This record gives sequence, C-alpha cells and structure tokens, in this order.
Amino acid sequence: MSLPDDIYSQRILELAANMPRVERLVSPEATATAHSKLCGSRVTVDLAMQGDVVTDYGQSVKACLLGQSSAAVMGREIVGSSAAELREVGAAMRKMLKAGGPAPKGRWADLAALAPVKDYKARHASTLLVFDAVEDAIRQIEAKRGEQAGHAHAEPA
Repeated sequence: MSLPDDIYSQRILELAANMPRVERLVSPEATATAHSKLCGSRVTVDLAMQGDVVTDYGQSVKACLLGQSSAAVMGREIVGSSAAELREVGAAMRKMLKAGGPAPKGRWADLAALAPVKDYKARHASTLLVFDAVEDAIRQIEAKRGEQAGHAHAEPA
C-alpha cells in the first residue's frame, strides 16, 4: 500500500530533518522506550524534572518519518513543559488521530501537520511513540518521588 502525499507533506519532512535533542542524557531521572511492533519503530527518551517541569531531555529515535516528526516537535518544546501539559498534548494527539479531534495548539501547533495520519490507523502507533515514552518516563519519576516521600501507594489494577 502506498501512502498519499498528504501524509508526507513538506512540513513533515522539514520537522523530521530538524530533530533536536538527539543526545542521550548522562544521568536522567527516568528512561523509557516505546516500540511499535507493526513497523519496528522505537523511541527512547531520557527525562529530568524539577518539580513537575521538564528541565532536560534526550531522545534516540529509530522511527519512520511520522515518528521522527512528532519526536522532533517534542524535542523542541518539551523543556519547560509541565507533566500536565505533556499529558494534555499526548491526549490531544490521540484524540486527533483516533477521533478526528482538533490538533494541539500554541507552541505544539506544528503537530497539526500530522492530522492526515488519522486516516491511516496502521501509522497511529509510530506517530504516538514519543508521547507514550514521555508519559512513561513522567510516571516513573512520579513513582520514585512518591516512594522517596514515604507515602507510596499502589495503583488499582
């Protein structure tokens, strides 16, 4: 199956070509990897936070052009973002692809270039990998901090 040109727009090519923060962190607070079994794409992220704000970020992106594009926007915008903002952006991306919702706004507006992917369910996973990995890393940091504070609680299954 060949994908139409609207999937691989000039904007997506530009985003992927300008991938920031491709160096892994030396001592991250958390590392998370997300992998798409369907296409073999893999994104690994390193995260450091102060409070609930990201202070440093590194990523290794072995993904298709769509995964590279979303990771490029993440790498450009993540430092200074709060955990809540990152979860909102991930939720907006999932809603945009799976339910035709609006694209993220503000400094995340470049993610709108990925809106045509909604019509290609097989491409959703690779497009969302960086969001899955970042949210996993945030959960790891929050869990560690909860344990360190001595009031760790188990999440219901």
